[in-house]
Amino acid sequence: MFWDMIVLLVLAAAFVFLLTDGLHDASSVVATIIACGAATPVQAILLAAGSGLVGVLFGGSAVAHTIVNLIDVPAGRSLLDILLAALMAAVSWNLLTWRLGLPSSSTHALIGGLIGAVWASAGFEHVAWGVSALVGDGHRLDGVVKVFVGLIISPLIGFIAAGLLQWVMEFFLRNSSYSVNCWLKRGQWVVAAVLAFNHGSNDTQKVLGLVSLTLLAANWTDQEQIPLWSQVVGGLIMFAGTIFGGWSIIKTLGRKIFRLRPLHSFDSLVSSGGSLLIANILGAPISTTHLVAGTVIGVGAAGDYRMVNWQIGREMVLAWLITIPASALMAALIQQLLSMFINWA
Repeated sequence: MFWDMIVLLVLAAAFVFLLTDGLHDASSVVATIIACGAATPVQAILLAAGSGLVGVLFGGSAVAHTIVNLIDVPAGRSLLDILLAALMAAVSWNLLTWRLGLPSSSTHALIGGLIGAVWASAGFEHVAWGVSALVGDGHRLDGVVKVFVGLIISPLIGFIAAGLLQWVMEFFLRNSSYSVNCWLKRGQWVVAAVLAFNHGSNDTQKVLGLVSLTLLAANWTDQEQIPLWSQVVGGLIMFAGTIFGGWSIIKTLGRKIFRLRPLHSFDSLVSSGGSLLIANILGAPISTTHLVAGTVIGVGAAGDYRMVNWQIGREMVLAWLITIPASALMAALIQQLLSMFINWA
């Protein structure tokens, strides 16, 4: 009975994390389309929420397997308090940065939470760092190394892709009339839907993989695939988080970095959506917030770098740098407290 309660707490923490992810990362999906006037806040949120829900149900499971493989701990009761500590730390960090309006990464928070909880409970060697795979004969990306590479290069790729696309589009549209903005605004609805679909797939898989691992550890199932019921519940919770929205983060990405016009927003969405689609195919869990922020700065720098608020960019980078160690430390402390409580109980 006691361990059944622990399992329920882990599942609850997982779905609360999804809710905060909807508040946090889903805000970045709609920030530019709102800022340039292509859609009202209500229209953009409903579009992102609906497309994200479809992405959860039909977006595959490659990212989920990547997250699960970060933990080199046998499925059992000891794994449950690790997952609970990791998720509690990630939720706490998400709520803190959401309250402050910082576009921090939910993915970074979750990865940091997993590293800290596993390290504190089982030891350094039980984190699947992936270094041996990197230096071996195969020279493949795996484990934490694979995740870090994806998290680090995704905003850089978004920055470069968006900047190049902005230059190309400005060249071809240099003699266009003002009416082209109407077509750009309409096109953003399609591109934003694609971005939201891939965001729903990428971000939700990270948590649903842990849900599947929890059920295995508790012997509630003997199958490794993600249960359909968890996909439905997870999709609905992400939908709810997107509906509530993170308006402070939307303002930061959509208005405080660079004054976005329809072309800027269109190029940012195309670059973000394409990059996230590739990440889903490769099974790389990347940060949607980082990616979108990189593309927004990229389109701004392509036009006139002096018009970009680089101070906001520096604040984002600082938040990104401290998220993993901060959430790892929080998870380690929470895991030790949980371990003491479980031993006492």
